[in-house]
Amino acid sequence: MPQYCSVPGCRNSGGHKFPEDRELQLKWRVAIKRRDITTKGLWKPGKHDVVCAAHFKDADYRVSGLLGSRKRLLQNAVPSMFFFRESSTPRSSKYSRRDDVNSSLINIVQLVVEVGNEAEVKEECEDMDGIEPMHQEIGVQCAILGRFSIENLVNDPKRVQYYTSFKDYDHFMLFFNCLVPAVNELNYQCLSLTPKDQLFMCLMKLRQNKEDLELSFLFEVSESTVSKIVITWIKFMYFQLKELNIWPSRDIVTDYMPEDLKYKFATTKVILDATETPIQKPSHVDAQSVTWSSYKHKNTIKTMIGCTPRGTVSYVSDAYGGSASDRQIKEKSELLQLNSNLFEQKDSIMADRGIMVQDLFAAQDMKVNTPTMLKGKSQLEPEEVVRDRRVASKRIHLERVIGLAKTFKILKNELPSGKLILGSRIVFVCFSIANFRKCIVNENA
Repeated sequence: MPQYCSVPGCRNSGGHKFPEDRELQLKWRVAIKRRDITTKGLWKPGKHDVVCAAHFKDADYRVSGLLGSRKRLLQNAVPSMFFFRESSTPRSSKYSRRDDVNSSLINIVQLVVEVGNEAEVKEECEDMDGIEPMHQEIGVQCAILGRFSIENLVNDPKRVQYYTSFKDYDHFMLFFNCLVPAVNELNYQCLSLTPKDQLFMCLMKLRQNKEDLELSFLFEVSESTVSKIVITWIKFMYFQLKELNIWPSRDIVTDYMPEDLKYKFATTKVILDATETPIQKPSHVDAQSVTWSSYKHKNTIKTMIGCTPRGTVSYVSDAYGGSASDRQIKEKSELLQLNSNLFEQKDSIMADRGIMVQDLFAAQDMKVNTPTMLKGKSQLEPEEVVRDRRVASKRIHLERVIGLAKTFKILKNELPSGKLILGSRIVFVCFSIANFRKCIVNENA
């Protein structure tokens, strides 16, 4: 079967294979302006892909043979002749090409062909920002040079949100700037990736739970490098975000409390509930017992989460084995420490029915609003039913916040045993990043 030319719009068969030299091959890739339909980045040729002779000048060949009948391509030749057709029918889906390329792109291609190294490629691509949107869509985004990079998503907010949870590139940079300049002081420094791309990789790991091997393909680094970057940045973000005081004062809670909740439960300081993250079954029998959750019927780690009435995450406990009860986690938390000054007199807590901790907070003169227990009664009184419905309608805000944090798929899929030691930090980072998102609780809720 003949091998068709790799240049978009060209249907000639046969030609010259892409050079093995990395830098020269890059020039060829940039010159033909072909875009990868999957990654939307610069297309990478396969072992047998070719560029036909129609895209080379006569000066790109040297003549050999007694009668000058044999032409050989010069070692440093780069394709520069492009004559795109206005319309054509693809020969097959396997060899389909984008044929609706505007002829004005020829000048852009010619411009990029003249560059000599990666730095110059980036500079030329920055100069192309003024071309029309249609040209930008058709043209290859040269700046990433075949490697995943957050810089390539500057004008692609949909993909930024998909990979990182931030709504656009500027939102991502807001979070990144909260971490600098400490990013330059990390113990592990990856010289092949910028700090922004290292954060981008780590967020992709948290958000989409991608395998280290897949990330190594996307960022063109080794699998061990991916693992080191992810572990380093999870620890780094944990300690950096831990320095932020996310526990608000009584005045702040009151000022931002939704109107309906202020009317019904005005003294509420925090809404509490537990969430569980599945983990791989430990090999040790004792560890299996400690992490087994009778509620989820699998091995998990459990964390207590608290949020303000307006939906801001204000408390994240350490992670415990799934067998731990909500009361046990509360007993070990700093919420009960009298010298912590987290609560004021007459503050109240809203929680699920399973969190029976009224006696624990009695010493701080605090009330815990939970749905009423039957306690042997056949049914509840009408006023108790009304109150329980009100509590449930407000406690649901925390369920929504937990759901927002669990858009990070690493919290929904089984956490590998190798990452289990980072369990508490992973949960804290994911819930802390949720505070950088838009508030999901309406001011009138």
